[in-house]
Amino acid sequence: MNVGILTIFPDFVRVIKEYGIISKAIENGLLDIEIFNLRDFTKEKHRVVDDYPFGGGPGMVMKPDPFFDFFKFYTEKYGKPYVLLTSPQGDVLNNEIAKELALKERMVIICGRYEGIDERVMSLVDMEISIGDYVLTGGELPAMVITDVVSRFIPGVVEDESVKNDSFYNDLLDYPHYTRPRTIDNMPVPDALVSGNHEEVDLWRRKESIRKTMMKRPDLFMKHQIDEIDKKAILMLFKELMKHAQ
Repeated sequence: MNVGILTIFPDFVRVIKEYGIISKAIENGLLDIEIFNLRDFTKEKHRVVDDYPFGGGPGMVMKPDPFFDFFKFYTEKYGKPYVLLTSPQGDVLNNEIAKELALKERMVIICGRYEGIDERVMSLVDMEISIGDYVLTGGELPAMVITDVVSRFIPGVVEDESVKNDSFYNDLLDYPHYTRPRTIDNMPVPDALVSGNHEEVDLWRRKESIRKTMMKRPDLFMKHQIDEIDKKAILMLFKELMKHAQ
């Protein structure tokens, strides 16, 4: 998969290519990230990308011509990409959207700035995406978040089991994790995790995942499709609650 990020601050987002799982995915040829400076597609001497809004009002608006010139260049070189715009007005990013985007061969993310972009640029955009109901100073951080989330669903970037155990993958939050030492400050690791019984470990983890989701995100739990291991986990959770209630 190829991800292009169009921004006026290329050094801001370049760091995403240099660390962790994403850098390894790039090294292994599973992912390619290209960062483009919108100012390179301006015609003015001073590489200006914004102007005052027609009709007046506060702030500045990103000019349309650099965007059209960039996509003319990009399409002639690579073909038409799937175009995202980071925007507080967009669909809120979630796992389902990320899985769909991971199927795209080429994707370009536009990082908005100032009061927004000229509305005519929207004719180039396939999807607007938000990472939450708040406003940031620019689209660079959302572009990095989108790239990180989507990359996890590209085959080979992350082990399949790791992805399936992530929070939100199946509308359940992740279970608690423990490592050595086995006891610290009188807080031991749960017995099930050191039992050596894989079935017991899996059941305990599902039970705790359900417990967490019901307590912290009941809206997610209501969407979750119950299977056989869920039934066993819920029964175990119910027995524990009854025991504590006595």
